[in-house]
Amino acid sequence: MKISEIFADEPTQWGFRSDPYLWCELKERLDKIDMPDTPEQLKSIIEKEYEVATGHSINHREHFIVERFMHGGLSSGGISPEFWHDCGIPLLVKRHVAP
Repeated sequence: MKISEIFADEPTQWGFRSDPYLWCELKERLDKIDMPDTPEQLKSIIEKEYEVATGHSINHREHFIVERFMHGGLSSGGISPEFWHDCGIPLLVKRHVAP
């Protein structure tokens, strides 16, 4: 199983408007990566990809803009670290399936 498979069902609510774009980008980045043995390893992989994709650590708590996700509108490009830290990544880790 590839990690990207756990991204199939999207959350029903997001933090900011560009969080869905980041979700899709992370799914693509993890398309060829095999599911690790443990949920902890999965969390670490996702957090590292989050940092590569956004330029911010998952521990950075203030919202920020990712320019490539700006598609027009007031909050375009906005990423909510709170959503990813408290909801998005925990949701994905819960979907861990041991290989």
